[in-house]
Amino acid sequence: MTCMLGAVCGDIAGSIYEFHNIKHKPATLIKPGCRFTDDTVMTLAVAEGIRNGLRQLPENWMEEPSAEGILLREIQTAMQHYGRNYPRAGYVGRFRSWLRAANPQPYNSWGNGSAMRASFAGWAANSLAEAEKLGTLSAMVTHDHPEGIKGAQVTAGSIFLLRNGGSKAELEAYASRYYNLDFTLDEIRPTYRFDVSCQGSVPQAIKAVLEETSYADVISAAISIGGDSDTIAAIAGSIAEPICSVPEDIAARARQCLDSFLTDSLNASIDWLHR
Repeated sequence: MTCMLGAVCGDIAGSIYEFHNIKHKPATLIKPGCRFTDDTVMTLAVAEGIRNGLRQLPENWMEEPSAEGILLREIQTAMQHYGRNYPRAGYVGRFRSWLRAANPQPYNSWGNGSAMRASFAGWAANSLAEAEKLGTLSAMVTHDHPEGIKGAQVTAGSIFLLRNGGSKAELEAYASRYYNLDFTLDEIRPTYRFDVSCQGSVPQAIKAVLEETSYADVISAAISIGGDSDTIAAIAGSIAEPICSVPEDIAARARQCLDSFLTDSLNASIDWLHR
């Protein structure tokens, strides 16, 4: 089993296109010049925060009154720790200030950062309700706008659904409760522009999963529409991973882009799921 490797590979594959958009599917994924960005750093940070929080809680943690506070604290602590360790990973202004703050507060963001970092919530959960709750908490430390929370909820919920045998039809029905999916990537590709909102990124990532049959094609399709390519590909890759195995060559190239700290963090999350 892997987890979050789908998000990491998507982020790294899309990194060279974020500010050099293309409108076609790249022939090769993870080329020279690709690197991990803040998407990978924060995905792994949130995972560590969730693990640290759940270690302090009973199995039925959703019934525990202190659970929300513990998880919020641990997620916030891990995000600040990772962010300060990787200060040049590509954070935007308000989040950069949040990382440095002594008493960080959420700032009503609806940005797609909440969705790209939420994947471990879908893997760690034992129910759809838990996945959505962990997604919500992973967003709330910064992205407490309803759209920011929704993006994280749907990403986590989609992963939980698919890793527990859900079909693409069930994914579409689930995600359509939150987003309009009445479009194709071919239809929007000519006019789609850079959009850092959850509502302008998560539906597009989900459509890449629904339209394609392999992990590589999902990532290529996500990149092909342009826009915030690394983040859309990270979200799409995270959702696709439970049903589309990450090819070994892509995984190997992605791991070569990680340093030892991030590699150990990724492996720790995988090990935690096997506990």
